[in-house]
Amino acid sequence: MLLRPLSVSVSASLRLRRLLSVSVARGPPAARVAVVLSGCGVYDGTEIHEASAILVHLSRRGADYQVYAPDVSQMHVIDHVKGEPVAESRNVLVESARIARGRVQELGKLRAQDHDAVIFPGGFGAAKNLSTFATQGQDCLVIPEVQRVLTEFHKAQKPIGLCCIAPVLAARVLGKVEVTVGDEEEGEGRWPYAGTAAAITAMGARHRITDVHQAHVDAENKIVTTAAFMCETKIHHVYDGIGEMVQRVLQLTAP
Repeated sequence: MLLRPLSVSVSASLRLRRLLSVSVARGPPAARVAVVLSGCGVYDGTEIHEASAILVHLSRRGADYQVYAPDVSQMHVIDHVKGEPVAESRNVLVESARIARGRVQELGKLRAQDHDAVIFPGGFGAAKNLSTFATQGQDCLVIPEVQRVLTEFHKAQKPIGLCCIAPVLAARVLGKVEVTVGDEEEGEGRWPYAGTAAAITAMGARHRITDVHQAHVDAENKIVTTAAFMCETKIHHVYDGIGEMVQRVLQLTAP
């Protein structure tokens, strides 16, 4: 008496599993995101916590990512204990491989046609190795490969995410875009790099004030920015702001 209901139940279960597998198979493909690093270490390369947070948030939201970095020498090497330059030379690609666990490609291989979005973490490497902002401010030069990548993604109307000091790259290359690096006043030391906002404005871009846990979206240009460690705050606030940036970038990849 029990065999017939059991066989019906098994059959119904199998049909349900087939339906679910078809549903999963028809889901949207994972977003493909390029992440561009500038070395390893806040004072002369990529801010490691920012890079890690970006990769974690991308992974958690089901995106696929590939890390890239330029094959160039760092501007200099900083002893992160003393905060002073040391007499040695390091390569940006080699140092970036530390964060990428070895899975990094040379920036020249990055093409907008192969990705749905690109994200640039901050750290002084963005201002020293990807550009000369650290020494020349608003009159800085951006290295040719970064110029190309930003221009390609912008022309293709694909989203660009930048955090911390990295929004200066978009301001310099793309001009009339909206970005944030947080506040425009130091606020008793909470925003020690607030002067960056004035440089962004001088480069022809528009600066928008945000708090550290927020991200600003320039919907017209598909540029998403967040202040990250431009703010002196607890690390989880930076993590939350980067999560907001990543989420908005991924939303902009939707057709």
